[in-house]
Amino acid sequence: MTSSERRLPGGRIVYDPRGTVTAEPRELAARLEMLDGVRLGVLDNTKWNASKLLRRVVAGLEAGLTFAQVNFYDKESFSWPGAADLLDRIAAENDAVITAIGD
Repeated sequence: MTSSERRLPGGRIVYDPRGTVTAEPRELAARLEMLDGVRLGVLDNTKWNASKLLRRVVAGLEAGLTFAQVNFYDKESFSWPGAADLLDRIAAENDAVITAIGD
């Protein structure tokens, strides 16, 4: 029996979908004092409407802000975490990043 399974009275085994968290806690990044002039990263998780939603968010932000650069990135799949090399690249190339689920 695995740690995600539980045995009920009567011997039945039930799967517990909660799993366990193995990530170390991290401090939140410092809040930027202003967004004007920052390099903005936009991470599309590739869900059906994510790109449409993110482009509208960027357009809304650009109505009142001026970014030094806007960089767009795509995850390989919405169902998997972003690849480490992609996340490292995003962190190196941007000052702020937005992402969204577009269901």
